[in-house]
Amino acid sequence: MAGNAVAAGAVTGEALAGYLRAQATDFLRALRLHRETGGGGAAGGAEDSVDAARALRRTARRISAGLHTFRPLLDADWSERIRPELAWVSGTLALEHACGARLERLLLALHRLSGAAAAPVPARVGVPTQAGPAAPAASSTPGRGNLTVGAAKAGALLDRQLTLARTRAHSTALQALGSSRFHAVADQVAVLASEVPLTPAAATTDLRPLAAAAQERLTDAVAALPLVTAGSPYNAEALVHGLSPDPAPHPQDTPWHQVRLLLRLHRYACEVLDGGPGTPADVRLLAAARALDRHRDAAEAASAAAQAARTPRIAPATAYALGVLHADQRHEVEAARYAFQHSWPKRNP
Repeated sequence: MAGNAVAAGAVTGEALAGYLRAQATDFLRALRLHRETGGGGAAGGAEDSVDAARALRRTARRISAGLHTFRPLLDADWSERIRPELAWVSGTLALEHACGARLERLLLALHRLSGAAAAPVPARVGVPTQAGPAAPAASSTPGRGNLTVGAAKAGALLDRQLTLARTRAHSTALQALGSSRFHAVADQVAVLASEVPLTPAAATTDLRPLAAAAQERLTDAVAALPLVTAGSPYNAEALVHGLSPDPAPHPQDTPWHQVRLLLRLHRYACEVLDGGPGTPADVRLLAAARALDRHRDAAEAASAAAQAARTPRIAPATAYALGVLHADQRHEVEAARYAFQHSWPKRNP
């Protein structure tokens, strides 16, 4: 085959360029909607603002992932400048949503565990309630009376802490969207919507080996997970660590979070090859992706409960309720790992 010929069935840089242009266009459309709704400040615009922020996060992630996976086919200097900035945009906009979702998850779990009548949870426009898998009964049966006594104060403490964190995240996001740094990112994305800086070789280079490399990194990371441990119903070591004075995240969670990120990169690479979301590979991996999302949410919720339990001078009943809540969320972590084990394809998709 001639040096500049394209192999039969190859997916070349033009597909990558089309994907990145489409994502950049969606990013600019979401940004326009966010500006039109005033970031949620205008009456009736809060829901549209939430949708716009979600779309900004989603498109920023996909552009960044495309630049990462297929970086040999893109101008290196340009790619390395914009990719960290897109990660900054996505991460900054995700904080408010994460705080709200965490608070809702914890309050619902408290009411379930204590047997109290369902109480109102903070309203979060456009964000659906996400219920995780049922926790094992052992996390909710002991000390029900003591738990009920402390649940209300525990909920109030979590509400104060996470609402404050959410308010700060909202202010940070608004400041970020109005900053010169974000305007520079938006300008670069606007250029990307019409012109993708591919290397000269991209026109005849097949994308599939680069996508396969992303899949291989994911497969290796999954193979390194302690899936046998994930098959057991409860991990007492994780509970002991979470209630220790050390506020650091549990080291058991780190490889699972890494697999979640690698799975996202693999899914987005499949989108590039197949022309967009909803690919056959994406559908097959959806259950695994959801299990890892639940794992992340439960692990972060458990950490928030443990942090609240370290608040100085709280009542013993409040600390007890937070301890039970932490154990419940660690049960949810184990349940998510178990669900991932059973949803992960036995063969590479």
